[in-house]
Amino acid sequence: MERLYSLLLIIVVIIVLVYFFKKIDKKNWKKPIKHFPVSWRKILIENVFFYHNLNAEEKKLFEYKIHEFLTNVKITGVKTEVNEYDRILVASSAIIPIFAFPNWQYFNLNEVLLYPGMFNQEFKTTGKELSIAGMVGTGYMERKMILSKQALYHGFRNETDKKNTAIHEFVHLIDKADGNIDGIPSLLLEKQYTIPWIDLIQKKIEEIYEGSSDINPYGATNKTEFFAVISEYFFERPKLLKQKHPVLYGLLEEIFDQKMAGKLKKKYSKEINRNDPCPCGNGKKYKYCCGKI
Repeated sequence: MERLYSLLLIIVVIIVLVYFFKKIDKKNWKKPIKHFPVSWRKILIENVFFYHNLNAEEKKLFEYKIHEFLTNVKITGVKTEVNEYDRILVASSAIIPIFAFPNWQYFNLNEVLLYPGMFNQEFKTTGKELSIAGMVGTGYMERKMILSKQALYHGFRNETDKKNTAIHEFVHLIDKADGNIDGIPSLLLEKQYTIPWIDLIQKKIEEIYEGSSDINPYGATNKTEFFAVISEYFFERPKLLKQKHPVLYGLLEEIFDQKMAGKLKKKYSKEINRNDPCPCGNGKKYKYCCGKI
């Protein structure tokens, strides 16, 4: 009896500690106290297609979430310098998948390590098997993410290849938020869609193995990788995904609560000049509005 009592006491203590540390995490998530820098907005306008297609109110929310993310998550360069451009692209990759959930906060992430290029399983950037572009840390690397700067840049420069490594890794974090990385984002996916989602994943993986799919073959690795790979497709080429995989596209709309096929439609300029009309749409020149320093 005394042994049973001791066991129950240990279980209660563990539950209390878990609850306590979760509360600590939430209290530590800080809100930005400064104005959103103009230089950050220029980077968004010129490089983030998702942001470019938002309305004025949505842009403000996106900027706030970017600012909040960078207030709470450290971006550290490993054998490379980290600049504003790097920080904004990393933060954009984090916010795009959860944009429809304003209260979402990455409590399972403290730091993003930015490498200059590909790395291997031992986190080395030189030597053999440099094939990894991104990774969500586990064990002693828990609450850390590693991203290749080269892959990060490519994800935002090429909008036609259905790939964005940084978004891929942040989708893994979203998947992990419920305690399991299993390709089933329980915090976002309503229960009635869970079984259809699992069945559809299996079907699509089989199509990849048969060679009859345009989905990145890496998605056939397992359900976890399939979710991350198809999420890249959803945010990079939503119209094509809807055309080729309508049911899959529909379920992703339910998961992310975003109608991406109708969102990414405006023409996109990679660079904005100071005398151009401001992208915010108020009729002023950029230099007198969002580009005002």
